[in-house]
Amino acid sequence: MMTGRGIGTPEIAGGPARHIPVLVRPVVEHLRIRDGGLYIDGTFGAGGYARAILAAADCKVLALDRDQSAVAQAAGLVEEMGGRLTVAESRFSALDEVAAGFGITAAAGVVLDLGVSSMQLDQAERGFSFRLDGPLDMRMEAHGPSAAEVVAAASERTLADIIFLLGEERHSRAVARAIVKAREAAAIRTTGQLAAIVSRVVRTRPGDIHPATRSFQALRLFVNDELGELARGLMAAERILEPGGRLVVVSFHSLEDRMVKTFLASRAGSRMGSRHLPQAAPPPASFSILTKRPVGADAAEIAANPRARSAKLRAAERTAAPADAADRPSLPRLPALADVLRRG
Repeated sequence: MMTGRGIGTPEIAGGPARHIPVLVRPVVEHLRIRDGGLYIDGTFGAGGYARAILAAADCKVLALDRDQSAVAQAAGLVEEMGGRLTVAESRFSALDEVAAGFGITAAAGVVLDLGVSSMQLDQAERGFSFRLDGPLDMRMEAHGPSAAEVVAAASERTLADIIFLLGEERHSRAVARAIVKAREAAAIRTTGQLAAIVSRVVRTRPGDIHPATRSFQALRLFVNDELGELARGLMAAERILEPGGRLVVVSFHSLEDRMVKTFLASRAGSRMGSRHLPQAAPPPASFSILTKRPVGADAAEIAANPRARSAKLRAAERTAAPADAADRPSLPRLPALADVLRRG
């Protein structure tokens, strides 16, 4: 299952937390946590990374989460940490702006744990899981259009593009046709309805992932603009990190990992110019890559939590070069969510 943030049952203030992020040890090691440092956890979840960072040194953590429920559940851990932990409701794409609001101008480390959390998956009412029947929602925040609205409004071509580009589903056209045909008979309002529709046209063999996996992934990424958030978040991290500060990103599927890999390679001085234009001097490298290959979960962690199997960690260290605001990570060419709802 291509998700994030879910393994173990650590004890936190206020009772046991069901989940902590995957790859906790390598995350802490690559952040190189030191006394007096300020670290930003852009995806707080159940607080697993924040707790591990705070346990590693006498430091402080600013944690963000776009999910109101995650922020609300952080109160006990914030109190336990006695002023060393601050949790704010925000998308991590604005992490430098949120930090500035707390008087923070530079950070010693930034960690991003991408994807949907196990807590969100396990709540049927959130509508993320095809295994639990619930409203077709998929929103990480408590506002904005839901997946049901996208399924109801998007044209067949747009649905096929979303499912192919964000889900990498090779049967995307057949899935889109099936969705359009089904919604003509009755509105598609639940995860169970959508999973059944997709399962009728996507055939799998025993041992394969669920036939609806890629289509659900695509809709979730689209509804929450997750790749756009990642692109903006990487640039925000580049702006806030001090020289020598570390960026650590844990991703769970190829689209995210590819974007992180490409961004870090471009910032480390591997940018290619056009062969048809005069070669200009490349901008100075703003990052030095620490992981030539992504770090994955070991056998013990995968055995304890199969969701960790697809996790990939990439890390880099900030140099003293200025951030490059002109070079933005590229995104799949899809219409904006608002345009889909307006035009279909």
